[in-house]
Amino acid sequence: MSAKIISGKEIAAQIREELRKEVAGMKEKYGVVPGLVTILVGKNPASVSYVTGKQKTAHELGFNSIQDDQPEDISEEDLLSIVDKYNKDPKIHGVLVQLPLPGHINEKKILNAITPDKDVDCFHPVNVGRMMIGGDEVKFLPCTPAGIQELIVRSGYETSGAEVVVVGRSNIVGKPIANIMLQKGKGANATVTVVHTGTKNLEEHCKRADILIVAAGVPGLVKPEWIKPGACVIDVGVNRVGEKKSEKTGRMIPILKGDVDFDAAKEIAGAITPVPGGVGPMTITMLMKNTVKAMKDTLKS
Repeated sequence: MSAKIISGKEIAAQIREELRKEVAGMKEKYGVVPGLVTILVGKNPASVSYVTGKQKTAHELGFNSIQDDQPEDISEEDLLSIVDKYNKDPKIHGVLVQLPLPGHINEKKILNAITPDKDVDCFHPVNVGRMMIGGDEVKFLPCTPAGIQELIVRSGYETSGAEVVVVGRSNIVGKPIANIMLQKGKGANATVTVVHTGTKNLEEHCKRADILIVAAGVPGLVKPEWIKPGACVIDVGVNRVGEKKSEKTGRMIPILKGDVDFDAAKEIAGAITPVPGGVGPMTITMLMKNTVKAMKDTLKS
């Protein structure tokens, strides 16, 4: 029997509808809406696409959304001044600097300049520390890991006491999702193992997983025989492995593959995310959720 397909598009749509209603309610009650600024330096095609998607979603949800485009040769000092301006703007609740930045700019310096209470990407060391402590200390969760947690919970998988294996140890996905899943509380309280390129017997660790989260960036890394029958498999990998002609437009589009052999794995797993259409749609959605939370926190203070 084939696995249940966990649709990130459907779950993201559910969350966005919840946020849309919440934003409308806050506007009616308080006369304000969440403010989000995305700062784009240069015209990297992938970055332009990402920022456009973020802006589109923010506008659809009723945000005050600003896209601040800057030239590629902007100085580090000037970019820091722009970040500082939005840090001080009470109408802006979330500040996002799209990466990568040009080589002459220190990315860490820019990201660390964003005030932690507006760091809706959750890259600032203060917010990473808050996430590590957990509980009431948490301000924001990083967007992709938070989206993974939502996919698992909303698909009906019990996390408490579950064996969770995370393949990959990046600062953006692997480390934070491992930390999130081991915290006390709903949607977590799991027993977590992190495996990586230096792990011996990678296959044996994966076979133990009730919930297998794969974020290695290696197409087809996880073979079907590595999967425990009935496991929940979250494939975070988005790997370009070629191109094909679109049936709709006739243009060449990338062929994307995940880190899991999807066609074979879906015959063994209990549930699995597709690539594309799984984790991807959740990232921007969780960014919007963080921005709403940032605004709600200002109303409390």
